[in-house]
Amino acid sequence: MVLTDSAQADAREACGRRFVELCAWAAAASLDDLPGGVRQRASLILADDIAAVVAASTEPEVAAIQTELARSSGSPAAATLLGRTALRVDHYTAAAGNGLAICWSELDEGYRLVACHAGAYIIPALIAEAEAMGARTADVIASLAIAYEVTARIAHAFPAQPLRVHPHGAFAPLGAAAGVARLRGYASKEFAAALSTAMSMSHAGPYSHAPAGALARNAWTATGAWAGYRAADWARLGIGGLPETIYDVMATCYGHDAFPDRLSGELGTTWAVSSGYHKMIACCQYAHSAVEATLRLRAQVPALTDPANIAAIVVATHPMGETLVTAEPDTALAGKFSMLHAVATTAVHGSAGASAFARGSLSDPRVAALRRRIRLVAHEDLKPWPKDRPARVEVTLTDGSRRAVSIDSARGGPDDPFSEAELRDKIAALTGELYPAMANTLAGLATSQKSWADDMAAMATQPR
Repeated sequence: MVLTDSAQADAREACGRRFVELCAWAAAASLDDLPGGVRQRASLILADDIAAVVAASTEPEVAAIQTELARSSGSPAAATLLGRTALRVDHYTAAAGNGLAICWSELDEGYRLVACHAGAYIIPALIAEAEAMGARTADVIASLAIAYEVTARIAHAFPAQPLRVHPHGAFAPLGAAAGVARLRGYASKEFAAALSTAMSMSHAGPYSHAPAGALARNAWTATGAWAGYRAADWARLGIGGLPETIYDVMATCYGHDAFPDRLSGELGTTWAVSSGYHKMIACCQYAHSAVEATLRLRAQVPALTDPANIAAIVVATHPMGETLVTAEPDTALAGKFSMLHAVATTAVHGSAGASAFARGSLSDPRVAALRRRIRLVAHEDLKPWPKDRPARVEVTLTDGSRRAVSIDSARGGPDDPFSEAELRDKIAALTGELYPAMANTLAGLATSQKSWADDMAAMATQPR
C-alpha cells in the first residue's frame, strides 16, 4: 500500500498515539484480575514453549552454543539454562540460551492472525527475570498474557505480504522487553521506553533465510531475548525511543502496511492468546495443511506406504506455502521450511513429528527420491481467515490411479484446536527423558501458589 506524504505523516502520528495507549493499558493492567480463561491459555503457551526448548536441547548446534554460553556466563548464577543438563547461569545467559532453543525444532506455539511467535519472543527473558527476582508463578503467567497482547497487536498492526523480514528478527527484542517490563511493574512511560528501544533493536533478518536453511535464523530469538532484556534495563536509566519508533521501523524501514487502530482497539475485551496455535507437526505452519492431507491419504491408500508406488504428487497451496520451494534442503531448518521435503518425509514415515524431520531424513534415499516427484501449484480457492492456508494434495500412483485430499485449515488453531490432553501428552513426550518431573509441574502452573524459582527447580530436576 503506497501512501502520500500526508497520509504517511497521519499514519505515523496515529501509530505513535495508539502505541502510547497500548503501553498505558499494559502498564496499568492488574496481574491479579486477568480472566481465568486467559490465564489458562497463557499457562498452556508457557508450558508448550518450555517443552519446545527442551526438545531442541539435544540438537548438536544448540548443545554446543549453550555450552559456550554457560562457559562465559557471568555472576550471579540466577536462572536456569534448560540444556541437556540444567545449568545455573546469569539471567542474560539463560535468556539467550533458552531463546536459541525455543524455535529450533519448530514445535513452539504461534499467533494465527499474522506471522508472529509472540510466546517464543517473550518467554526466554521473562522466565529468566522471574527466577532472578523471585517472582510468583502467577505473575509470570499474567505478565506473559499481557506482553503477548502487546507483541501480537504490534505485529498485527504491521502485516506484510509477502514476508521479507522474518518475524523472529523483527519482534523478538520487542517481546522480551514487554515481558520483563511488565513483570517488573514498569509505569507507562518506562514501559513505552523499553518497547520503543527494543523495536529500534529489531533485526532485519531476511525471511528467505528460513527456507534456505540458514541457521542464523535460529539465533534471532537468542539475540532478541538479550537485546530486549537490556532495553528493559536501560529504560529505567532514561534510555528510550519515540512513540513513533514502531512506525519508523516497521513501515518506513521495512515497508510494511500500517493499521494503527489494531494497536489499541478493544483492549481488555479481546485477548491475543486466544488466537494462538499449537503444533504437533515439526515444520513451518504454512505446510501443516499439506502434511495433514498427506497423512490422511496415507491412511486411506495402503499403496502409499511404499514410496515406490508413487509416480507424482501435486500440492496446491496458499501464497505463503508457495515460498517453501527448497528442493534439496541441506540443513534440518531448510527441511522444515520445504513443502517438498515436508510432504515427502511425511509420506515415507507416516508421521510428522520431530523424528520425521530429523537431519537423517534429508539424506534418506526414499525421501530424496520422492521430493523430486512433487510439484507445487497455486491453490485456486483461497478463503478468508482461518481458511487462508489450505492445501490439496493429489497423488498419482504408478498404476495411473489418483487420489486427492483437501484440508482447508490445519489443526491446532483457534478454529480447530488440539485438546489440552493432546498437548499435555506432547509436552510429556518432549520433556520426559531429560526432565521426568517437568510435565507434571508444567500442568500445574495455572494454579501454582509458588515462586517461579521453586517451580523451575521442581521441573528441572533430572535423574541421577
